[in-house]
Amino acid sequence: MTRTIRLTAAQAMVKWLSVQMTAEGERFIEGCWAIFGHGNVAGLGEALHQGLHGQLCGNAPFPTWRGQNEQTMAHAAIAFAKGRARRQAHAVTSSIGPGATNMVTAAALAHVNRLPVLFIAGDVFASRRPDPVLQQVEDFDDGTVSANDCFRPVVRYFDRIQRPEHLLTALPRALRVMTDPADCGPVCLAFCQDVQAEAFDWPEAFFAPKVWHIRRPAPDARELAEVSAQIRAAERPVILCGGGVIYSGAEAVLAAFASRHGIAVTETQAGKSALAQAHPMNFGAAGVDGSAAANAALRAADLVIGIGTRLQDFTTGSRTLFAPDARLVSINVHGYDAAKHGALSLVADARIALEALSPLLEGYCAGVDAAARADWLRAVDAHCSAPVAEDALPGDAQVIGAVQAVSTEATIALCAAGTMPGALKLLWQAAPGGYHMEYGYSCMGYELAGAMGLKLAQPAREVICFVGDGSYMMANAELATAVMRRIPFTVVLTDNRGYGCINRLQTLGCGGAAFNNLYEDCLIEDQPRIDYAAHAASMGAHAVKVAGLAGLQRAIREARGRQKPTVIVIETTARDFPGTGIETAAGPHGHFWEVAVPAAGDRDTMREAYERYIANTARARLTN
Repeated sequence: MTRTIRLTAAQAMVKWLSVQMTAEGERFIEGCWAIFGHGNVAGLGEALHQGLHGQLCGNAPFPTWRGQNEQTMAHAAIAFAKGRARRQAHAVTSSIGPGATNMVTAAALAHVNRLPVLFIAGDVFASRRPDPVLQQVEDFDDGTVSANDCFRPVVRYFDRIQRPEHLLTALPRALRVMTDPADCGPVCLAFCQDVQAEAFDWPEAFFAPKVWHIRRPAPDARELAEVSAQIRAAERPVILCGGGVIYSGAEAVLAAFASRHGIAVTETQAGKSALAQAHPMNFGAAGVDGSAAANAALRAADLVIGIGTRLQDFTTGSRTLFAPDARLVSINVHGYDAAKHGALSLVADARIALEALSPLLEGYCAGVDAAARADWLRAVDAHCSAPVAEDALPGDAQVIGAVQAVSTEATIALCAAGTMPGALKLLWQAAPGGYHMEYGYSCMGYELAGAMGLKLAQPAREVICFVGDGSYMMANAELATAVMRRIPFTVVLTDNRGYGCINRLQTLGCGGAAFNNLYEDCLIEDQPRIDYAAHAASMGAHAVKVAGLAGLQRAIREARGRQKPTVIVIETTARDFPGTGIETAAGPHGHFWEVAVPAAGDRDTMREAYERYIANTARARLTN
């Protein structure tokens, strides 16, 4: 007879999660972020309380952490998973209604970035007795719909738990997705609130500890032979390194492969820091926000070898960066990504693929233009060390240069949306693993919560979070959580008095009028005078406003001894981006990014922008 244990469905979920292990002996789901409401407090909330105090999970408590906002605590979970290279993750729970839908943006962010998060959203009553319950969304034509159906397009697996025994299949399916390198992404289990509290006799075997191993798919022999032949035939191959290199743990193998076969490496946002900038084969960032050396190499390449990249439009210059007759090879763990842009696919784990390819290329060495790389690095130094005029404010490049000068091998630069991600990709000289960017979804408000999650994932490293005043205003509440939990990181808050990035795109890129982005161009009665340092200090952070770059550097050094977040505010220029040119389609280092420009307008700048737009779209590589 099968031995059983009687638990509520919520208790069973917590108990089961507590025994899902990694190959390194750690829990795959380390713990749970939670904001409670009527849809999860009595069921899952009580179970998490028992898990924390060892009543469900033996001698190893299952921790629960309180957030300030459902979206941003999920951002912390996402940054943790990225910081652990997808080898561990967090769960995030909310109540029914706005708590759940607040997490949809974060779910989309995790989906785009292929990162594992377990969303446990409170849902309506399965019994339907109190319909419509508080916060329930009613579909007049479909009685099965709830607000949690919003998660369906932005998660990799969705399930609604309407009976306790649904967990017997839903939980293993959820972990399979989160630990699968090809399908990896967020999962949503919409947990009906009455079902959370229902008891069931669970098979004891269900709670036996399980180790989840990350699969490493080997390449198909035919695809491997075709790709090796393409590389051997190439005179000017270039590697495009994506985040899959990091998630595969293929950094050292890539470095050896590039050096042995003389192939230049260019970087995407997700792939940056897989290869240290100091490595002689690293030619820097590719694409719209790319370096002169990298983009010149890609434009001249007869073969582009994408490794672990989804070939997003920034990376490919909206399909204009590669030469029309260039061939494309894509090494990716998922066939969907590997087949993009008409590429010759090699579906495999990045590390295994490179290890298999290298012997087949014995004796092959293409060679690189070392002088172009050296010229580019000299240009970086010039951009970042450009003096600031006495009556002027520094630009982003100068702020980056100042921070770079006081960074160490332990520093990780973190950012998300706006101009700064492009500037960092272009200019930041990353040490191995020294770069963390959320640019797949380019989500404003990720930065502070992301810094907290990254520091939890990488406690021995220094996390420096770059954030603009616009992103800070969108989401800053998890700063209080970091203070309460004594999670130290440093925030460099650049204040350009509005949405400077979109203002530049609006005016320089698209030829429009400055409108509704910088505060001075908005329809308001009074210009705001926001004291960001005082605001951060009110949440318990150490906060200071500095007058210049020397003060910024001094404040960063001083932050290293603190056991709580430090926020450093510095005013920057809003109207230009000195030295880099990445904000215009004709920039010296960037490349075309397709943003629609009006075909008719009464401004000369807009007509000129439209002419550039038509000329650039005509160069697009028309592939699948």
